[in-house]
Amino acid sequence: MKENKSNPLQLSSLNHISLVCTSVEESINFYQNFLGFVPVRRPGSLNFDGAWLFGHGIGIHLLQSEDRENIRKKTVINPKDNHISFQCESMTTVEKRLTEMGIDWVRQRVEEGGIYVDQLFFHDPDGFMIEICNCDNIPVVPLAEEMVRSCSRLNLVQQQPQQQIKLSVVQP
Repeated sequence: MKENKSNPLQLSSLNHISLVCTSVEESINFYQNFLGFVPVRRPGSLNFDGAWLFGHGIGIHLLQSEDRENIRKKTVINPKDNHISFQCESMTTVEKRLTEMGIDWVRQRVEEGGIYVDQLFFHDPDGFMIEICNCDNIPVVPLAEEMVRSCSRLNLVQQQPQQQIKLSVVQP
């Protein structure tokens, strides 16, 4: 087998993320009714409470915490914290819906060469950070000779290895 230095494990895609939660039912409701995930069959051999959801090309595996009292729920919305990000069609719609649902959120804006990416950050019921953005606005520029793709695989820009990209965060 020929070794591929840029992909030594021969990975093909991100399959799922797993989240430990205080209430599987509350998390199912959030991910299904707000983010549009659908429950999918979970192997019967798993001998612990949980649920599998699928949507937007990724799975979310919810795992019921065995120690609900000691889950440290984050309350401060920090865009620099661990999070998962979803591309959206309308930031205005997302802002309106978050506000209607009474979900606290923080907005940020990234600018590069006159191109703007708007980001909204909020927490799921257990404090896991979620970002909704219009990230496809900005191209993904390779720092090396290898090709890198944007979320939509349409915004690819090739550049010389010596060039660099500088992103700046602009607060609205």
